[in-house]
Amino acid sequence: MIDVLTVRPAVDTDVPALAALAARTFPLACPPGTATADIETFVAASLSENAFRGYLRDEDRRVLVADHDGVLVGYTMLGLRPPDDRDVRAAVRDIPAVEVNKMYADPAAHGRGAAGALMEAAVDVARDLGRASLWLGVNHANARAQAFYRKCGFSPVGHRRFALGDVLHEDFVFERVL
Repeated sequence: MIDVLTVRPAVDTDVPALAALAARTFPLACPPGTATADIETFVAASLSENAFRGYLRDEDRRVLVADHDGVLVGYTMLGLRPPDDRDVRAAVRDIPAVEVNKMYADPAAHGRGAAGALMEAAVDVARDLGRASLWLGVNHANARAQAFYRKCGFSPVGHRRFALGDVLHEDFVFERVL
């Protein structure tokens, strides 16, 4: 367990550290064999400082950070809109729901409580908004993340595809009813 950990909404001054953390952690969740160029393109487009500035201003998103003595050790991004993906809409049974769009902890913080604290905060946000469940997509090959989500009360309810570059990757859709 990390000694002093604070989970709080991200603010503009977090953006550089948040983008750097996202660039370090996203590749860890990618399936083995994913092209480095595809990862770099995704990071540049979706996890850049400019992208995070936009996320912080988006009323349909919440970005939370895990802060250990002024150092960001994890983050989660929650999506508040109904899912666009037809497969997700068919799988998620308890609506309205909140999407756990991103949930990453720095490798140095793995096993030290940051991800669990972020998930608790995500549950609190969903409950405060009166939502019935949380849902997320997790790659079929990411056994570590699947185990964490199961430990947090999520169950697999379906499948979806996630495009990274020109490759469609298979994800499980997990849901946690609140």
